[in-house]
Amino acid sequence: MGVLSNLEPKSVWKYFEDICGIPHGSGNEKAVSDYCVAFAKEHGLEVWQDEAWNVVIVKEAGAGYEDREPLILQGHLDMVCEKKPDCDIDFEKDGLRLVVDGDYVRAEGTTLGGDDGIAIAYALAVLDDDSLPHPRLEAVFTTCEEVGMDGAAALDVSMLKGHTVLNMDSEEEGILLAGCAGGCSAGIRLPLERRKKSGIRAVLTADGLLGGHSGAEIDKGRGNAGRILAAVLADLGKETEYGLISINGGRKDNAIPRACRAELLFPEELSETAQQEAVRLCAASSERLKGEYGAADPDLSVRLQLENRTEAEVFTESSLEHAMALLTSLPNGVICMSDDIKGLVQTSLNLGVVKTEEERLILRYSVRSSVSSEKEALVEQIRQLVYQEGGTMTVNGDYPAWEYRKESVFRDDCVSIYRELFGTEPKVEAIHAGLECGLLASKIPNLDCISIGPQMHDIHTTEERLSISSVERMWRYILEIIKRAPHSQG
Repeated sequence: MGVLSNLEPKSVWKYFEDICGIPHGSGNEKAVSDYCVAFAKEHGLEVWQDEAWNVVIVKEAGAGYEDREPLILQGHLDMVCEKKPDCDIDFEKDGLRLVVDGDYVRAEGTTLGGDDGIAIAYALAVLDDDSLPHPRLEAVFTTCEEVGMDGAAALDVSMLKGHTVLNMDSEEEGILLAGCAGGCSAGIRLPLERRKKSGIRAVLTADGLLGGHSGAEIDKGRGNAGRILAAVLADLGKETEYGLISINGGRKDNAIPRACRAELLFPEELSETAQQEAVRLCAASSERLKGEYGAADPDLSVRLQLENRTEAEVFTESSLEHAMALLTSLPNGVICMSDDIKGLVQTSLNLGVVKTEEERLILRYSVRSSVSSEKEALVEQIRQLVYQEGGTMTVNGDYPAWEYRKESVFRDDCVSIYRELFGTEPKVEAIHAGLECGLLASKIPNLDCISIGPQMHDIHTTEERLSISSVERMWRYILEIIKRAPHSQG
C-alpha cells in the first residue's frame, strides 16, 4: 500500500505517488518519460517520445464527442530538486519520501515536485478513465521546464490537432492564468587568479532564509543569500583585511537561494582582538539585515566561525575586487512593475547560483519580463557590467512571453464552469513566472490557453506542500472542462 493510497481521487494520487518514486530532476527525466510511454502502450494509446524525452499521448474522442474540439492537456515532467542539509536523498537515484500531514502532502527533507508532478498525474488519470465523456485528448509532457523550457522548445507539434490548451502548471486554486512573462538564463564566468597565503581560516554563512520561486516570490521581499553574503563581505572588507578562498550558494537560477557559504583567510598577524572584532562586525551585519528582512525572512542568520591556522589559495586582490564588484553592483530582484496590470511584476532578475571553481567564479541569473524589449535591455546591461570586470556571459533557455488575449472563448468557458461548480468567481490573472504556453503558442497558430492547478505552497523549497482537498476540487473542475468541450468550428 502506498503512502497516498487512502487519498481521493485515488487514481490521481496513485499516479502522483508513482511519479514521486522516480527520480525526475531537470535533465534526469528519461525514467519518468519512459514510465509515461509504458503507460500509453499498456492502455493502447498513440504515443510519441522524442530525443529530448518529451512525450505526447493521444486518446481519440469518445462516443458522441467525435465532433468536439480536441483538447491539449499539458504539464512538465521535471521538478526542482532542493533538500535540507541533513537529508541523504540522492536526486539522481532516489525517489521522494512522501508524508501526509493534515490536508497536505509533502516530502520529507526535500522539495515535493507538485510543480509539476500533479499535472502529469491528472493527465494520466484522465487518460486512464474510459467512462469519461471526452473529445480527442492530446497529453503533452515536456522536459527541462525548470531550467529554461528546453523540452518545449524542442517539441515537434505536428501530430497535434488541438488549438486549445489546458496547462496544469499553476499553484493557486481559484486563479486562472491567462498570460505570463518570458525569460532566459544568464551564465556569467569571471576568470580568477589566486595566490598562496597562510592565515586563519574562517567560514562565513548566511542561511535560514525562505527562498522560493524566482518569479512567483520575487516580489515578496525575501532575502537572496548570495546577495546578503556579498553585502556582509563588503562590510567586512571596509574594516579588516581578508582573503577569499571560495563562495558558494544556490542550486538553480530560478530559485531564490536560501543559503550561501564563503571560506575566508584572515592574515596570520591579525590579533585576537581584531579577530573577535571581525566576528562582532558580522554579528552586527546580521542584526542590521534582520531588520531589513525581518518581516519576510524572520529566521535569517549570518555567522562568522573562526577555525584553524592553515595555508590556502585565495583570490588575488584584483580578482577579489572584480568578484565583489559583480556580486554587489549587478541588479537583483524586482526591476519594474507593470503599468497595465496592478500588482504584476513586469521585469526582474534573480541571482540563483554562486559557485567558485579553481580558476573562475560562476554566477547564474534568471531574467524575466513580460516586455521583450525590457528583457533584452536588462540582459545587455548585465553583459556590459560583466565585460567591464573582465568576465564573459552566455544566454540560454530564452522563451517568449505568453501574451494575454483580450478575447478568449476557452477562458470564458473555464470561468463559467468554475462559477457553476464552486459558487464563486475565479480570478483571471497574468503572472511573472514562466509557463510553456508562450512557446506552444509560437508553434501552434491561434492557440487559446488557460493555466490552472491545485493549491500549493512554497514551491521550489523544502517546505513545498500540496493541498489534498484542493487536488480533489481541481480534479472535478478538470473533468467538467473536458466534458463540456465545445463543438468543432471546422
